[in-house]
Amino acid sequence: MAAFLRGSRSVLQKPNRHVDLMLVFCRTMASKTPVGFIGLGNMGTPMAKNLLKNGYPVIATDAFPESCKELQDSGAQILDSPAEVAEKADRIITMLPSSPNVIEVYTGSNGILKKIKKGTLLIDSSTIDPAVSKEMAVAAEKMGAVFMDAPVSGGVGAASLAKLTFLVGGVEEEFNAAQELLTCMGANVVYCGQVGSGQAAKICNIMLLAIGMIGTAETMNLGIRLGLDPKLLAKILNMSSGRCWSSDSYNPVPSVMEGVPSANNYQGGFSTTLMAKDLGLAQNTATNTRTPVLLGSLAHQVYRTMCARGYANKDFSSIFQFLREEEGQ
Repeated sequence: MAAFLRGSRSVLQKPNRHVDLMLVFCRTMASKTPVGFIGLGNMGTPMAKNLLKNGYPVIATDAFPESCKELQDSGAQILDSPAEVAEKADRIITMLPSSPNVIEVYTGSNGILKKIKKGTLLIDSSTIDPAVSKEMAVAAEKMGAVFMDAPVSGGVGAASLAKLTFLVGGVEEEFNAAQELLTCMGANVVYCGQVGSGQAAKICNIMLLAIGMIGTAETMNLGIRLGLDPKLLAKILNMSSGRCWSSDSYNPVPSVMEGVPSANNYQGGFSTTLMAKDLGLAQNTATNTRTPVLLGSLAHQVYRTMCARGYANKDFSSIFQFLREEEGQ
């Protein structure tokens, strides 16, 4: 619908203001037209369901057909491939596990860019290498589409409650169009800069999260070894200078908090595999920019070791259980 407005806009050039005003008008008029959604895992499914709750028809697909059932039961139309989704929607959100998955979904033989319509807005909420986001933006631009990276922070719980934080990178004039959809799924939508800057912000945040979770698990374990009640220790930490998200909102010790993975044998949440993957992105970026990340590097090693020791599918807060097993308890 917005095809005639795109022309040859460059992600590196300032766009024509008249075109932008017309585009915003068309986007507004198209508010409740179908939205494509690709990637229906633990995060993608509740995100897409929140679009449905806000009145947006959703056209979706996933590499694993069984992952589509819950969303289909909620009223979404399920198709067989990303290319088919691109034929029917001019706003598409992707939520995928890794950089190779994103490359395949966008540029593969049945990828989005094979059937994309000019003027399509592409929003990728995967956590991937910032360089890959930039590559996808260039590939999309060649097809007359706009690509924005918008990785999320908040986890499965926040996805279900539409309280995610989206970190957005891309053409600033397209931010409002992206924000319209993202606010249906999140409480915070932050513009970070050009394409790739959302990913940069995300990997910085994930590195700090991993370091904080390891520190919280080690602290709780030490206190328990010293005879402190874990709930009391958590209460003390959370009213003191050691308080952090891992201690007050996502405590890794079973029985301390309800509604978190540690209360459910570390099932659900954010897997150790994905944490190791994201820390690898941070490590690679730090290496490429010659930035010392001493604790970040150690955290990467810890989570890689956990994956090799049978924790790959457990939530990343299972670092507490890992520490206890390491000491023979």
